[in-house]
Amino acid sequence: MLYAPRTIAFITEVFHPVLQPDPAPIQRVHNLLFQDPDPAYSSFAVTHEGAVLSNPVTRPGAISSATFRPDRIQFREELTGMTVDQFAQRVHRIVELVTGHVDIQVFTAQQVTIRTLVNPRHFDDSREFLARGMFGFADEVESFERDPQLFGIRMVFPPDERNPNAHSLRIESFSQDVRSIFIENQASFAPILVARGLDPLVQNVDAAYQFLVERALEFMARFDLRQGVE
Repeated sequence: MLYAPRTIAFITEVFHPVLQPDPAPIQRVHNLLFQDPDPAYSSFAVTHEGAVLSNPVTRPGAISSATFRPDRIQFREELTGMTVDQFAQRVHRIVELVTGHVDIQVFTAQQVTIRTLVNPRHFDDSREFLARGMFGFADEVESFERDPQLFGIRMVFPPDERNPNAHSLRIESFSQDVRSIFIENQASFAPILVARGLDPLVQNVDAAYQFLVERALEFMARFDLRQGVE
């Protein structure tokens, strides 16, 4: 791999037809989790957003939760150190339990958001990398009479005949650490029929991750050259 990505967020929303809010089935799922040697979530709560399964976190800004809204299940693992495989398997496990207690026949869509940080190999400042290395700026920003403190690019890849999934990609400098590039991929996937199995939930998370760490990082590497080298 060209870079060592440091993934800071895994988020997926699995959409379904609107259901009447009922925390009881989710509480039963929570009880079942404690039959596992290492329960996926330790806490259960009912909030204004819906029933929530969660884990305590100590790192500022960290989140580990599954929220059950009327039209979707939202999984969030932010700054928890979880791997992509662990996240995908957790999503599969929880959804499998939920569909055993809630009448959901189809998930109408799945959206996966992955955020990661990488350091350019030949630039110490991510803003310099984007402005000079990727965008080829020289003195053009002088038009603003001040220097921008964040540079970025957004690309949207709609589905087509060969690639049925959509991807929205952001590549930006990172305000919290000028050495790091922030990359986000938000991918959308087709409906999933529960009767045919839930493996696509795992496959979709993996596809979103691979698009980021393979295609996006390969694209970035094309500009990450020693200054003066082409």
